[in-house]
Amino acid sequence: MRITKEKRQENHDRIVAIASEMFRERGFDGVGVADLMERAGLTHGGFYNHFASKEALITEASAKGFVETSDRYAGYAVGEMIDAYVSRTHRDARGKGCPAAALSGEAARLPEGTRAVFGDGIEGLVAALQANLAQNNTNARALAISLLAQAVGAVVLSRACPDASALADEILETCRADCLATLAERR
Repeated sequence: MRITKEKRQENHDRIVAIASEMFRERGFDGVGVADLMERAGLTHGGFYNHFASKEALITEASAKGFVETSDRYAGYAVGEMIDAYVSRTHRDARGKGCPAAALSGEAARLPEGTRAVFGDGIEGLVAALQANLAQNNTNARALAISLLAQAVGAVVLSRACPDASALADEILETCRADCLATLAERR
């Protein structure tokens, strides 16, 4: 039975959305094609009607994750973005969080195409922060990179600790306060 182009696109988009969340939750190696397709309500064999390889899906799903992250923080002032990003809510919502915090360590070992998607996604986050900072800061790009790096690092380190540990929360609190203090003194 043939499916319409619209249904095919709907299935493709569903696979990408589910994969984007699952990859951020479990990592690239923690998601099998069979499990992904079952969750999408499709057959394992149908995967190759949509993607040439798992790597192709990883690339598309990662790009989607960065778009979701950019959309989530659009319209936030930099301080509000720092508060939301360097938070327990973000840390604990791995599947819905930023791909930079969830997958950068893994992406660094992947082929150039996937790393290029991460580079573009990170550049987009830097550009959004920079635009928000540029009105009052001549070194807006450097500050944007520094704030993003500290925010991502804080989430990564906090996630590496047991969820209920005092250190996990302390990392977030300390880095969030430092980011906000840096922002206040350099604006």
